Amino acid sequence: MKDLYDVIVVGAGPAGSTAARYAAADGASVMVLEKDRDVGYPVRCAEAVSHEGVAQFIEPDPKWIAATVSKFRIVVPNGNSIVPRLDGIGYILERRIFDYELAKLAVQEGAELVTKAYVYDLLKVNGKIEGVRALIKDQKVEIRSKVVVGADGVESRVGKWAGIDTTCHIHDMESCAQVTLSGVSVEDGILDFYFGEKVAPGGYLWVFPKGRNTANVGIGISVETAKERAPVRYLEDFIEKRYPNAAVLTRIAGGVPCATTCDEIVKNNVILVGDAAHQVNPVSGGGIISGMIGGMLAGQVAAEAIRRNDLTFLREYEARWHKRLGWRHEVFYCIKEAIYEFSDETLNKLCDEARKLPEEKRTVGGIFRTALWNRPSLLLEVAKVFIS
Repeated sequence: MKDLYDVIVVGAGPAGSTAARYAAADGASVMVLEKDRDVGYPVRCAEAVSHEGVAQFIEPDPKWIAATVSKFRIVVPNGNSIVPRLDGIGYILERRIFDYELAKLAVQEGAELVTKAYVYDLLKVNGKIEGVRALIKDQKVEIRSKVVVGADGVESRVGKWAGIDTTCHIHDMESCAQVTLSGVSVEDGILDFYFGEKVAPGGYLWVFPKGRNTANVGIGISVETAKERAPVRYLEDFIEKRYPNAAVLTRIAGGVPCATTCDEIVKNNVILVGDAAHQVNPVSGGGIISGMIGGMLAGQVAAEAIRRNDLTFLREYEARWHKRLGWRHEVFYCIKEAIYEFSDETLNKLCDEARKLPEEKRTVGGIFRTALWNRPSLLLEVAKVFIS
């Protein structure tokens, strides 16, 4: 371990490893510090990604693909469903292997990586951030760097230490629970999403096949709703009804920030990526690919700032993120606010209307347009994003 690096990345998830990879590829010296013993563990994710999203970063490999999907089905409260036509395919990942491969790509570009490295503070000298303080092999160490990348998850501690407000309003925080079930009969190649007050009030429940009669079954509802009844209770009810004889292989729970990106994702020489920057899609709660895109942009900008010897250039990351995905997430947030307020009656009606669409128009866009007719005020909210 060197005394000084150009970039220190805190966290070796997809966003952190991708930031490290692109910074190192552009010539920066990079150290990645991961608090857990193994990269990719524990898994706190539904593990679904699109082919287009993942292929821009890594060649799809069967060793980290549990299942390939080409359809998704929306199930409404009365039991009816609609299967929109999709262009392209998606994957259900084996995140432990996938994250490991992403970390390997970073190391191949020249980044160094240390696990069981617990970062407990930023290293500040005369008020200036000059690296991190970490506990490695039971020893306290100080590692200096010119730039620190916080890839340490929702409500990032790195961000807070740097003075960035990473707080997610309770209204926008999703409380999630998921189990991996074995011994279940699920349809291959299709993702199921269940909506309704009795199943997942103010959110949705999912069933993602993972091959060999295995599936990730999870739920995400707002923290406000979870105060009245925990999401795991809705999940248990669903499993007892649909898969009473299933064996539970894993259980996970946690929070997902379904908000717009943090107002500030750069402060001085600290930048945030992934969940730490709230780069999750507000509608779906998916954050793997968007976090990797944020990581790529952050790594590229950090390396360029080092080459320029001008850390004020780090602000370019905010501009590039907003241009690439941030503006879309603002639109998605407006859509989320509307969809999650739909009553069971409205959801049933939307499904009935969508099922009347000709096959060629039964797309996500076609269904969304049907929803707009039922919620005209949503048009104004979406328009505000483009005119503000």
